[in-house]
Amino acid sequence: MLDTPDQHQDIRDAVRDLCRQFPDAYFRQIDAQRGYPEAFVDALIGAGWLSAMIPEEYGGSGLGLTAASVIMEEINRSGGNAGAVHGQMYNMGTLLRSGSTAQKAKYLPDIAAGRLRIQSMAVTEPGAGTDTTRIKTIALKKDGRYVVNGQKVWISRVQHSDLMILLARTTPLAEVAKKSAGMSIFIVDLRQAIGNGLSVQPIANMVNHETNELFFDNLEIPEENLIGEEGKGFRYLLEGLNAERALIAAECIGDGYWFVDRASRYARERVVFDRPIGQNQGVQFPIADAFIEVEAANLMRFKACALFDALQPCGAEANMAKYLAAKAAWEAANVCLQTHGGFGFATEYDIERKFRETRLYQVAPISTNLIFSYVAEHLLGLPRSF
Repeated sequence: MLDTPDQHQDIRDAVRDLCRQFPDAYFRQIDAQRGYPEAFVDALIGAGWLSAMIPEEYGGSGLGLTAASVIMEEINRSGGNAGAVHGQMYNMGTLLRSGSTAQKAKYLPDIAAGRLRIQSMAVTEPGAGTDTTRIKTIALKKDGRYVVNGQKVWISRVQHSDLMILLARTTPLAEVAKKSAGMSIFIVDLRQAIGNGLSVQPIANMVNHETNELFFDNLEIPEENLIGEEGKGFRYLLEGLNAERALIAAECIGDGYWFVDRASRYARERVVFDRPIGQNQGVQFPIADAFIEVEAANLMRFKACALFDALQPCGAEANMAKYLAAKAAWEAANVCLQTHGGFGFATEYDIERKFRETRLYQVAPISTNLIFSYVAEHLLGLPRSF
């Protein structure tokens, strides 16, 4: 399949070259072992791809979210799973946009050099779900530090990260005039925290995606680890979530192209009744439809990223990009599996693995229904539904 030439072609070519060193069999084995692709992640770090958004003065490449999204897309388009590393991109965005000069100087050079990983963000809680304003994890200031108590769930890559972004209440919900107020964001050094006020409980799931439940029991965080102003964490969080949704959209785009490629190839090569099955309109039309949907979603992804890089509001575009891309990827996955018939269920074809991986994004990091609610309220002026 031919890419339309663009300013990111050099990035695409370089990431594809790296990914060729990690063929389907590598990710198939990692999935079977429910392991983490350490060698692949180390290669990405060594090549500088995970520090793409860090300014050159701190040792990074100084690229924007658009370029970062291309990196994520190409990982998935090559058959990998960027879910193992995408946290580094959007968590870094929180530090870059809202962190202090001292925090950037302390952390960014080591992240750029691969000595630190900032792969994890702790927001979701069992009793709040996607209603982030209802979180109960509390961080109370005491003697130059914050003491954290509470619980988080579905927190990814904690076991493969050195630093974590944490959202906690610094003012109880009952004491704020607006429920989005009174929340703050912190940098947590997981190397010090785990076993010293923070315990981690892995959650087994249908996708090989490392995710955990966290328990905070008087975890102490230095005051200087507060990002931005106390009480304004929700606003900082939204900036990071816009980046997250745009990056997830890019990964889904990569998956979509991967499924279309595999389906097209199989339809050309598989012969039944003395003709390739791709000659039948009942086979080729669904593949063509899937390709059209992926191409259309791709345009919204680039719009969202362009707005983000221009420091313009992009909440609507990031949400819509995530919705369109996740939907297109899931439809392409179904078409690919159907095209392969029984062989689509065989692990050696990798379709069932990618099928499971792309299904996740109908649910996370924000559900389809919440995107509908956002669009209805903020773009169409309809009454809030919740």
